Amino acid sequence: MILKFLLKNPLIEPFNTQFETVPFEEIQNSHFLPAIKWAIAEGKKEIEAIISNPDAPTFANVIEALENSGTFVSRVSEIFYNLNSAETNEEIQKIAHEFSPLLSEYGNDIMLNSALFDKVKAVYDAENPGLTKEQQMLLTKTYRAFSRNGANLNEEDKTALREMDKTLAGLSLKFGENVLAETNDFEMVISNEEDLKGLPESTIEAAAEAANEKGMDGKWVFTLDYPSYIPFITYAENRSLREEMTKAFGSRAFKNNDRNNEAIVLQLAKLRQERAQLLGFKNHADYMLQERMAESADNVLSFLEKLLVAAKPFGQKEVEELKDFAANLDGIEDLKKWDFGYYSEKVKQQKFDIDDDTLKPYFSLEDVNKGAFTVAEKLYGISFKERTDIQKYHKDVKTYEVLDSDGSHLAVLYADFFPRPGKRNGAWMTSYRNQKMEGEKNVRPHISIVCNFTKPTKTKPSLLTFQEVLTLFHEFGHALHGILANGTYASLSGTSVFWDFVELPSQIMENWCYEKECLDLFAKHYQTGEKIPSEIVERLKSSATFLEGYATVRQVSLARIDMSWHAADVSAVSSVPEYEAAVLKETDLIENVPGSNVSTSFSHIFQGGYSAGYYSYKWAEVLDADAFEYFLQKGIFNQEVASKFRELLAAGGSQHPAELYRTFRGQDADPVALLRRAGLVASDTQVQV
Repeated sequence: MILKFLLKNPLIEPFNTQFETVPFEEIQNSHFLPAIKWAIAEGKKEIEAIISNPDAPTFANVIEALENSGTFVSRVSEIFYNLNSAETNEEIQKIAHEFSPLLSEYGNDIMLNSALFDKVKAVYDAENPGLTKEQQMLLTKTYRAFSRNGANLNEEDKTALREMDKTLAGLSLKFGENVLAETNDFEMVISNEEDLKGLPESTIEAAAEAANEKGMDGKWVFTLDYPSYIPFITYAENRSLREEMTKAFGSRAFKNNDRNNEAIVLQLAKLRQERAQLLGFKNHADYMLQERMAESADNVLSFLEKLLVAAKPFGQKEVEELKDFAANLDGIEDLKKWDFGYYSEKVKQQKFDIDDDTLKPYFSLEDVNKGAFTVAEKLYGISFKERTDIQKYHKDVKTYEVLDSDGSHLAVLYADFFPRPGKRNGAWMTSYRNQKMEGEKNVRPHISIVCNFTKPTKTKPSLLTFQEVLTLFHEFGHALHGILANGTYASLSGTSVFWDFVELPSQIMENWCYEKECLDLFAKHYQTGEKIPSEIVERLKSSATFLEGYATVRQVSLARIDMSWHAADVSAVSSVPEYEAAVLKETDLIENVPGSNVSTSFSHIFQGGYSAGYYSYKWAEVLDADAFEYFLQKGIFNQEVASKFRELLAAGGSQHPAELYRTFRGQDADPVALLRRAGLVASDTQVQV
């Protein structure tokens, strides 16, 4: 009876869809648990076949066989977790609490299997002279994966590790659910039109439509979703309402209710430390960084300290100027965090005569999206064709076929741009299928980018702030890393690279958004069709380093919070706010908001994959600043440089990233390139970062 039911489960049957894409319209929530249980059982059979193979262990019958096992486990879990982030509901969240432990247990069953590890070790210890660089990388990563996940532990410690991993998976899920619930729970309902003073017309219109959807005609609703929250704290003249919004955002999962994440933060941090020490590492950061370019917590902390030394004097000066401005303009003697965005925007307008209202008409989402496609076409010769015959998980999602320069199929791209209750905040790229080789067949990837932009209204298309333009190009850069992948093994394909290298392909794409040659491809007024004027682009470029000192200090502060939870001994920490306050003391350039906390809603490090890795944004900025200098020297659409960069993207994790970068650039990245671009050192300064 169970087998009969499973055979009708679309998750484990062949995908008879266009390009073998996920048949979202056929999948029901009830399919996930039976599918993952069946997939795990099949995966275990494949592992047993490797172990029981009587032939001598070889790269092919152990390492490649292991790489190719668990295909259905990967398929089902990727679909499930992507939906849990982009289109979740109470039922999916409930399923997750059973789904995650099953997956964790399956992973441990493989990594803690002594007989399997003995075979992996036998191949690793043997001479393998005929292996390619990519095969050698797979062998090394496979062996390290086992040793880093407890294969060398005794049975008692292996049992302890299993329990830790189950607990950690559950805690991360609960952390994310609490943040999402807190974000969705808050809404500010405005009845008095006076309270809307200063807000852009498009923001007001979106708030009115949000109110109408809730049956509140004649009112305006603002939420903690970024397209609502950011414009409000940036433009609303009503200071008390800015304060209310700021406090609501900062207190997510930090209030005295059953969604408070303080205990979860402490449990996660302490259990991660305990797990790392069980595996022979000093702390979780050193465990994670063994597989990173930075290599150790000490190297990361030194990197952050040097950035702080360079940026803090600029940040302090910027804040003092802002305080003087607010005092002179409005008599504000005690600048608070809810004032920062508001007055910095006014200073920016005064200095550069540029603001979101000036820029947004030139950046309709449809045109920006097409612009990103055009940039990719000019750089790499690829094209994007919208398809209506690919199933999707929500009506707002758009689907595209990506074609190579010769017209051959390259990938499928899903684009999901608008906020909704079942979708977490922020922006990310993910994959439903990684590129890999199956014999002679090149299995092409299915990539998705997910953002939260303002929806179109009755009178306007979705108009993006310039920051949102950067966000779209950033996530599109990640997507290109997946789309252009051209390796042999899925586990080394696309974005499967060292974490502090993965942001290079995304962050470098942001640079094109400041160049007139690029902007002319898509930045046109949504009403008149006029291209963005040169003088506006010049003001935009001039404003690019505005408050860069403060912004760098803020990024350093977030990275330090991350490292404080994962590189320090947290076994005796009992208070999240006290511990965080001590960490932030050196980087808080404006007094912290009482009742707010960063850690309790820091989803990157407690729900996503950035634990001990948030520094990687700045680390990769060094690479992207240096790499784009190369494009600027040769031309931003120079085919020679673009071809080299495509090779870097296509290689994925098949080689060490430092080696890949040197092949592209012909040298190591200049560590001062980032500070030069940010205006934090003179253009000819030579310092060591």
